[in-house]
Amino acid sequence: MPLSAERKKEYFEKLKGLLNEYSKAFVVQVDNVGSKQLQDTRIELRGRAEVLMGKNTMMRKCIREYCEENPASPASKLEEVCRGNVGFVFTNGDLGEIREALESNTRPAPARVGIIAPTPVIVPKGGTGCDPGQTAFFQTLQIATKITRGQIEMVNDTELIQAGERVNASQAALLQKLSIEPFTYGMVLKKVYDNGSLFDAKVLDITDDVLAFKFTEALRALASVSLGLGFPTQASVPHSIANAYKAILAVTIQCENYTFDKADTVKEYLADPSKFAGSGGGGGGGATAAAAEEVKEEEPEEEEAPGGGMDVFGDGGAGGGGDY
Repeated sequence: MPLSAERKKEYFEKLKGLLNEYSKAFVVQVDNVGSKQLQDTRIELRGRAEVLMGKNTMMRKCIREYCEENPASPASKLEEVCRGNVGFVFTNGDLGEIREALESNTRPAPARVGIIAPTPVIVPKGGTGCDPGQTAFFQTLQIATKITRGQIEMVNDTELIQAGERVNASQAALLQKLSIEPFTYGMVLKKVYDNGSLFDAKVLDITDDVLAFKFTEALRALASVSLGLGFPTQASVPHSIANAYKAILAVTIQCENYTFDKADTVKEYLADPSKFAGSGGGGGGGATAAAAEEVKEEEPEEEEAPGGGMDVFGDGGAGGGGDY
């Protein structure tokens, strides 16, 4: 049923007000999302964000009018994303927190006939609870089974539905018999609008650690190129200074009449290598020697065998066994 003129006017005023009040927004896809689930999302985001749904033609027209009234506004980028079953979630808060709230509000759903599977459906092996009279039903779906304790048991894990495949009646009936709800539905983040910039929602997966790693990699590559070309840049200057110091140090070590403070320390080490050992870990050798001495003291002395041992006949070893 089409909206009345008053309702349309209210909707336009609300959307324009949200565009004025908020500088950030999510463009969300709401396929298979029920009204109760949508209401729960609004309650969870209350005070932090505003959820607005509507017809695409109305949203595009309202955004177009708003941009005509405010030529400096970058909101015109939102007009091109009003395609499909989408809506807006406006906020001025942290996009990461709002994203977590939206993605956490999902609901399990059964596989209905005719829908396109968003994910593959794998039915695990084991008992099904179906009586042996329904074996033909599993054979139709080419599922290997056996009869165990009066019920049908699936022999192997079976990929019943592939991602992107349309669910047929037999597949939906089997999942219903097994009480399996394979899919979960919720708001799917498609785009992010932030102060006039429109980008994919996957950009939010980039953390500070990822940015720091990428920056370090780029800095290393820039320094390598600069050093190879002999063209000094801010990234390569520290490496150039270090290389120059190494070259001057190598020349200074070979000179007898010239030196500088840093080179003196290196020359001392080269002249007396024992200083390397002296800079070790503080008395470790003494402790090792003391431990070795203690072990040596604790070694038991070997007992001497008694002089007159007994032979196999019970006589003393000194007297011999004698003749028979």
